[in-house]
Amino acid sequence: MKINKAYIIAGLIIAFSLFFELAAHADESDQATTITFSQPIQIPGQVLPAGTYLFELADHGSEPNVVQIFSSDHTLLHGTFLTVATERQDPTSDTAVTLAVPESGGAPVLVKWFYPGSETGNEFLYSKQKEKELAQDEQQTIVAKHPTGSNSDTAEAGN
Repeated sequence: MKINKAYIIAGLIIAFSLFFELAAHADESDQATTITFSQPIQIPGQVLPAGTYLFELADHGSEPNVVQIFSSDHTLLHGTFLTVATERQDPTSDTAVTLAVPESGGAPVLVKWFYPGSETGNEFLYSKQKEKELAQDEQQTIVAKHPTGSNSDTAEAGN
């Protein structure tokens, strides 16, 4: 009887540790990232007011080219967006976004989002006319500033 109990306890300990190992990596599959913008930001089809938003992959890794943007508390979906994969040469350990500053003025346009440590990011798709305009605009990549004592990735974007 004591041997059987020992095997059962050992099995439970192994199962318990495997569960927590998987749970510890859960955020990587959907690349959930909190980003704070200090000014309004254009995304496809709308302008987000200055504020904090949650970016994540819609299908939790199975379809990496669909991004959803939520309110910071995950209660309001601002949109689901098709993106294309884009590469960067020097991945950072922080979140990075690329913004285009329109020559005509107005809110900066969100062009790309990179998850921390990843060489591949998501480039947002716009209309052909908007793409032509973005190609003419100055683009700036902003790397996150991590708040102390937090597990979320937060980028302060904007001027």
